[in-house]
Amino acid sequence: MAPSAAASAAPKRPRAPSRERTIGTKVAGQPAFVLHSYPYKETSLIIDLFTRDFGRVALIAKGAKRPHSQLRGVLQTFQPLSSSWVGKSELRTLTEAEWVGGMLPLEKTALLCGFYLNELLVKLLARDDAHPALFDHYVSTLNQLAHNEPAPIVLRKFERALLKETGVAADLTRCVETRRPVQADVVYVIDPERGPRPERASDPWPRVAGKTLLDMECENYEDVATQVQSKQLMRFLVAHHLNGAPLNTRQILIDLSQL
Repeated sequence: MAPSAAASAAPKRPRAPSRERTIGTKVAGQPAFVLHSYPYKETSLIIDLFTRDFGRVALIAKGAKRPHSQLRGVLQTFQPLSSSWVGKSELRTLTEAEWVGGMLPLEKTALLCGFYLNELLVKLLARDDAHPALFDHYVSTLNQLAHNEPAPIVLRKFERALLKETGVAADLTRCVETRRPVQADVVYVIDPERGPRPERASDPWPRVAGKTLLDMECENYEDVATQVQSKQLMRFLVAHHLNGAPLNTRQILIDLSQL
């Protein structure tokens, strides 16, 4: 049936900007780190870049696998970069990447911890979703690992920051059933979608002392019990928000008794 004259004359609603239109066509000098890369065709790479102002972006690095490519030695993990790219689609083209310097390299267990951070970011961050505060926290975490600060504590702080930035971290200081402040001497479980409540005998979730929750909220990990319980809790919460997807680097670190 043909549309009526009234219908055809009706004003059209303005269209919401598409995802593609909201992505800039040209970006220059953006602080970034390589999270992951894999081969693309014979001479190129597709890289997952974590940038300060554009979040996680996917880029084609054309010719990066060629022996004399300027990109070949630059696109390394845990190295601060100044990056530039062009394109409007979700997969854009890297035009320039320069090593900025100023950070110590990661070695041994710290290197594995760095790969764990990258795997978390790849699996938990949506593309093209800016998180400048998390980017700064990532830089700080890499520096702490490079200076041999206690890896379990450094990782707990980053995991918590990541869940907060992505909007899935519950308030650990208030009971979801009573709305009263968490008590240090009470044992709780954490509903991953809501927050803490007093434990029940049938609960399958890890039990955590109220003191541990309060310590985590203020980033105080001096207490050994807090370190142990926060490790169990964050392992549970991260797994929940990954919907069961495995973390390869975490398993390696667990095997090394570092995570």
